[in-house]
Amino acid sequence: MADHPRALWVLAFVAFIESSVFPIPPDVLMIPMILARPNRAWLVAAVAMIASVVGGLLGYAIGALAYEQIGQPILESLGKTDAMGEFSTRFNDFGFWAVLTAGITPFPYKVITIMSGWTGMPLATFIITSILARGLRFFLVAGLLLKFGSPIREFIEKRLGLMTILFVVLLFGGFYAVRYF
Repeated sequence: MADHPRALWVLAFVAFIESSVFPIPPDVLMIPMILARPNRAWLVAAVAMIASVVGGLLGYAIGALAYEQIGQPILESLGKTDAMGEFSTRFNDFGFWAVLTAGITPFPYKVITIMSGWTGMPLATFIITSILARGLRFFLVAGLLLKFGSPIREFIEKRLGLMTILFVVLLFGGFYAVRYF
């Protein structure tokens, strides 16, 4: 499917549903598409990013709508409304970082999209951070494939997620060190 005339549409569909419900990341299609037609690497990354962010809005809506209709009454019956309110406030205090981290690491982005809607994260913060995170992820993959071609594929598929997590941990560690030492 990577070199099929409708491959971009399939990629857009996979990136869209992966951001809210589907377990398979768009990289599965994106990598072979870029290797098959390197001259379209930036287009492929852009389609994946846009579709992923729009799909993230669906996840946000699921969180926002399902919580009010289903989650809140259950929590009220259990006497947990205050605890969830506190969690919501804490999540939104770190919301930018949560969306950014989930958007660029192997952590399921759909979890954060749904939680962002559930906690009422400001929509503008969610959209801007999603564009930044998904753009970084997909354009990094496209750039690596353009520069190194097929030999970098195994690194991307097996180690890029780990390297990204390590980078985020070091980044947070650096912020923590500067703030508290």
